[in-house]
Order: sequence, then structure tokens, then C-alpha cells
Amino acid sequence: MGSVTMGTRVRTGAGQRRRPELAAFLRSRRARVTPADVGMPPGLRRRTPGLRREEVAQLSGVGVTWYTWLEQGRPINASAQVLDAVARTLRLDPPEREHLYHLAEVPYVPEPEALVQSVGPEIQGIIGALVPRPAVVYNSRYDILAANAVYRNLFMTPTTASVKVPANALWELFTADEEECPLLFRDTELPVMVATLRAAYGLHAGEPVWEDFIRELSAASELFARLWRSGDVAEPGRRVKVFRHPVVGELRMTSVSLSVNGMPECRIVVYTPGDEETARRAELLGGQ
Repeated sequence: MGSVTMGTRVRTGAGQRRRPELAAFLRSRRARVTPADVGMPPGLRRRTPGLRREEVAQLSGVGVTWYTWLEQGRPINASAQVLDAVARTLRLDPPEREHLYHLAEVPYVPEPEALVQSVGPEIQGIIGALVPRPAVVYNSRYDILAANAVYRNLFMTPTTASVKVPANALWELFTADEEECPLLFRDTELPVMVATLRAAYGLHAGEPVWEDFIRELSAASELFARLWRSGDVAEPGRRVKVFRHPVVGELRMTSVSLSVNGMPECRIVVYTPGDEETARRAELLGGQ
């Protein structure tokens, strides 16, 4: 087990309030785990339900004194490794684990999960109702999980719009001929998309599906391979983009990313027209 810092540090304001909350949270989680849950004999004369403090410490591989101080809300420091061990012993689910980290004032890194590959009818209905604004649901690899008619008419070719597996926006943009690519100013926009992909990749490095995706797209597009080698990192955010469509012409739009509860690493991206002419052209796309 990694090292545990026994020192203290001065905390004020929110930090002082978190410690009593941490103590109460740990006691409540400990009370609900029985010895049988962790393969221990029940023992005799248990005055409280659940595990004893020394049992939590033993199962987590930490000192009894240290765990007692932690549960008493004393201002001691804990590493992520130790908090993970306590979380496993107390059988915390992902939201509880994140809550533990926040109360202990330790930076939280979520455990990687399999990428979402589909959306429910509620999300489909939301993006459909946003017409004439283009709207799409991406996972962190830019797989297109759902899209409304305006997005499909603006971005997607007939081939990718009809495939059964999710299409992918990066494949669309990097493998299209530059003259046919719907996104203008590729030199400034595509690097941002690749940097956003790399930020998500940090949670999935080494996973075969992700490694295959990076390798195959790098083989298909020298531009993607070069941008990937740059190592740049960015987060999703508001962007002003210019698109072109063979029928309605150019559209200037602002993209806004919205997170989706219950769908980790997914976001709804909505494109809002930047001027009246773009709004009129988007109306035409919605009617196609």
C-alpha cells in the first residue's frame, strides 16, 4: 500500500466544514457493511451495526490510528491510493467514491468506463426538438450516437448516415476530400478536435478499442497522424465554426456542449446560427 501522510495542514472555511461531513459519511458507510459482506465472522457483542474501525483499517491495509483519525474528521492527509482502498472496503459505488474524494480534498479521477454507444428515446426526442438547429450526441471518441435531421444534412454522407454502427465525426472530417469537407477553416478547427480527443484518451490509454481507433485513423489520414503526434490537449467548449453545404451555401454557427446525466463522457452539441442568413439556411436544411 502506498505511503500515508500523518501530518496535518491548516484548513479554513469550506475545508473545515468538509471534515465533519467526511467523518459522518465514513461512519454511515461503515455501518451498512456487515462482516459477512467482506467474508469475516460476525463475532460477539457488536455494539453497532456494520464493521468496526479496526476491521476497516485491516481490510484497507492502513493503520488503525490513521483510519480512526480520518473518521474523526481530523485534518490528516490521504493519498488517492489509500482512499481507493477504503472505498473498496466500504463497497462504495462510483458517486460515493467521488463524494469521498471531494470530502477528503483529494483530486478525483473517475475510473474509466466503457464508452456509451447508444442513447434512449428521451435524448433522441430532445435533439429532434432542436430543429432547425443542428444537434448531435457524441461520446468522448466523437462517435455519433444520435443526430437530428439538420445535423445529418449538414455533416453526414449518405453512407455514414445509414450504417448500423455509430458513425464518427473525426472519420468524416479527416477522410473527406478537402473540397467536400463540410467544415471550413480546417487548419484551426481540426487541431482543436484532435486535442479534445487526446484529453479523453487519457482515461482510456492502452484500451484495445481506443488504440485501434487511433492507429487506424492515423493510417487513413496523415493530417490526423501529425496532429495526434503534437500531443496537444483541450476540453470541449464553445466554438464559432463555419460550414459549407453544396445546396444552401455557407453557415456560421456557434457550438455549445451540454453534458448528459447518466451518460459519462457524452455530450450534446448544439449549433446556433450566428446570423439571420445562417438561420434561414438552417431552416432549409431541416426541411430536406
